[in-house]
Amino acid sequence: MGQPVTHFEVHGKDAAALNTFYGELFGWHVDANNPMNYGLVDTHGGERGINGGIAPDDESWVTFYVEVDDLQAALDKAEKLGGTTVLPPSDVPGGPSLALFTDPAGNRIGLAKGM
Repeated sequence: MGQPVTHFEVHGKDAAALNTFYGELFGWHVDANNPMNYGLVDTHGGERGINGGIAPDDESWVTFYVEVDDLQAALDKAEKLGGTTVLPPSDVPGGPSLALFTDPAGNRIGLAKGM
């Protein structure tokens, strides 16, 4: 059985502008009223879509998160297949555990547990 994509993120220097842009473009509700100014995105997709986030960051990038049972095992497998760990398993306060790697082409991919 495959592992589902459960979350996406858009990162950029002006997250507030990105919140407005995607909210107006797609009709998404974005709530960034939290200490990290992390925009929680409700795409209103029901069972057909996933929700995500918009984050302030010095770099601009887009990624998706795949739900896995064991973050470290997935990172180890990614590295054996030519990937590179970017962020080792880390706990988000009050949230899931996450990790990041790049694939052989340099795309940043997220792993999540407890999303």
